[in-house]
Amino acid sequence: MDTQITKYLPLTESTAYILLSLAEPSHGYAIMQNVETMSQGTVKIGPGTLYGAFTTLESEGLILKIGEADRRKTYALTDKGKSVLKEHIRRSEIMAKNGKMTKDW
Repeated sequence: MDTQITKYLPLTESTAYILLSLAEPSHGYAIMQNVETMSQGTVKIGPGTLYGAFTTLESEGLILKIGEADRRKTYALTDKGKSVLKEHIRRSEIMAKNGKMTKDW
């Protein structure tokens, strides 16, 4: 596995949902709503957390600001961000599969 990808793993739940929300380019408010919807209300991200994450993810090359209009900044996943998210999902699926096979629960 490429160390350019694995050094970002594991992702926090919030970060994974932010990246997943950026499967289509979007702005902050829409991402906050999308994260809450996708997570079935289990993850809620406030503006401070989101914009802090944007700064970090952008500096690491996982997302890119692609536009700005009316104070709304639009972000998109980079190829590197997509690779990191795909690997995170692959690992999560392995863990979920093992959890479902546990019969003592």
